Amino acid sequence: MRRILTPLLQLFPSLTQGETGDNLVVRDDIIYEKSTGVPFTGKVKGTYQGEVKNGKKDGPWVIYRKNGRVASKVIYKDGKTDGPLVYYWENGNVMNEERFEDGKRNGPWIFYHENGKFKSEVIWKDDKKVGLSVSYHKNGKLQYKGTYKDDEMDGPWVHYNKNGTVDEKYTGTYKNGVRISD
Repeated sequence: MRRILTPLLQLFPSLTQGETGDNLVVRDDIIYEKSTGVPFTGKVKGTYQGEVKNGKKDGPWVIYRKNGRVASKVIYKDGKTDGPLVYYWENGNVMNEERFEDGKRNGPWIFYHENGKFKSEVIWKDDKKVGLSVSYHKNGKLQYKGTYKDDEMDGPWVHYNKNGTVDEKYTGTYKNGVRISD
């Protein structure tokens, strides 16, 4: 049990800091008051900041870097990610924006290069990739474009090298994630 608890506390160091002190432990994804064994309800402060209701994260949470800048923002509902999740580069620019519904990936996930320029987008529905996906190299040139169906590459895909030439190794028509033609 101690071997499981220690890594979890390392992932959530604020559970042992701030207002909560050393009074919280994580067991089976539930946050407990250590001395009573009762699921915790209240605010967590420190590197990870947010609210806990009946042992589960609930509402907005913000995770900070050691330098004090925001690393990510997320919303929980009854312990599950529910709504936007945004990660930030060290320089403060948005790294990626993700959407969840009841703990499942749903909606567009958009990624950015560290300089703030658009990098890629993929669409999720019920934890599976669906629809058009595109990605760009740092130099702004198209890297790939294609569609997903039920989490598998499906239909025509075109991949490009950084200089804009077609990358024949990955370009072709796919069915159920398998390349069926050039």
